Amino acid sequence: MDRLLIPITLLANGIAVGVMVSTVIGLAPMSLAVSYERYVATIQYLWKRYDPFMPIMNALACVLDLALAVVADGDLARVLFGSAGVLLLIVMAISVFKNVPINRYVMSLDPQVRPADWEHADPRLSWRNWNLVRTALAVLAFATNLVAVTVLL
Repeated sequence: MDRLLIPITLLANGIAVGVMVSTVIGLAPMSLAVSYERYVATIQYLWKRYDPFMPIMNALACVLDLALAVVADGDLARVLFGSAGVLLLIVMAISVFKNVPINRYVMSLDPQVRPADWEHADPRLSWRNWNLVRTALAVLAFATNLVAVTVLL
């Protein structure tokens, strides 16, 4: 069973991590550098493409990690897979409670009409910071999965 679950887990976790790292090195810095209008229009264009894809990838990797924590051979591998699953639960919690509300707020904005309180309401730094935290945790989960696989070899 774990011979089937492991490659799917690594694939889902790896794809999600790759996309998340690309937001850290590309999307977040670009968001901070562009005008209000360009920022809002870009996020409104991209969010429909990232959601539901990213939640599906992270949830799939998480569920499979937790399943591997039960069925994998060896105590150390089970602990490592379980740890990766818990890290991905935290990633998803940060997404749901921090990043998604910001994305919903930006989706509600009109790119052509900048809010009067934009200097105080601008969510870009907060989104970037929470995204950096969840990306670091997702990378750590991926590394933990790789160590778990190495233990099984």
